[in-house]
Amino acid sequence: MKNTRILLILMSLALVQCRAGEQNTMPYNQLTPEEERVILHKGTERPFSGRFVDHAEKGTYTCRRCGAPLYRSEDKFRSDCGWPSFDDEIPGAVKRVPDADGRRVEIVCNRCGGHLGHVFSGEGLTPKNTRHCVNSISMDFIPAAVSDGVVKPDTAVFAGGCFWGVEHLFAAEPGVLSATSGYTGGRTDRPTYEEVCSRTTGHAEAVEVVFDPSRTSFEKLARLFFEIHDFTQVDRQGPDVGDQYRSAVFYRDGDQKRIAENLIRQLSEKGFKVATKLEPAATFWKAEEYHQDYYRKTGKQPYCHFRRKVFD
Repeated sequence: MKNTRILLILMSLALVQCRAGEQNTMPYNQLTPEEERVILHKGTERPFSGRFVDHAEKGTYTCRRCGAPLYRSEDKFRSDCGWPSFDDEIPGAVKRVPDADGRRVEIVCNRCGGHLGHVFSGEGLTPKNTRHCVNSISMDFIPAAVSDGVVKPDTAVFAGGCFWGVEHLFAAEPGVLSATSGYTGGRTDRPTYEEVCSRTTGHAEAVEVVFDPSRTSFEKLARLFFEIHDFTQVDRQGPDVGDQYRSAVFYRDGDQKRIAENLIRQLSEKGFKVATKLEPAATFWKAEEYHQDYYRKTGKQPYCHFRRKVFD
């Protein structure tokens, strides 16, 4: 009887260790330093700086670290607090824990423990009387068209001169869900077009491309990027001159960096003097609304962006 009890204890311990091993090998997305500061070290992004503050697209908000679904768009509401607000979560997705300050209630992803923000009640802002105050940087977004959980969109960021033409050509590419003009890679928060053009911010005019990885790939999009602009020009593209017009790939993880490096090596072997810079992804600041879909709105065509074949 004693030996049987010991055997059962050993089996239980083995099962716990097995489960712990499964949790430890859970695949996580590679995070930028700023994402680590917020998600892993419980930091807070600046108010009104996040990309989801005024976001109103239909779909599902997921954990940036592990991809778990967290919130539905129909539960998002405007609170004017400076961060995305939700009055309900997907059942079982969010865990509440006492905050270290002893006053507030922290919310974390129930799957991976990544920091999301804080939850408040009693404010009377919605009938549910609850506000999940969430950092945009802690989340990704799956548009309604692919939010059934089968496909998880991916993101790439490219800079290749004036973002009007880059956005226009990426938006027409099969598998691309959205292409957004904006600024990234600089030193200032919430830059304006005028500030970027003054060449004092360090930002590049860039395009954030959200794509369906079941229909296209980062490598295919990166090949397109090199074929729609002159990657041999330094801090300019056609008549547009300045470091804001530099050619750059803002890689989000090691795989994107390796793919871009491989493509640059192929171009160098073909005799091209590649000026494209590889920079780690940073905060992407959406440009003013009049820059979005510029060529579609105006009916014009890009003046210095067109596709030419450079890869075999």
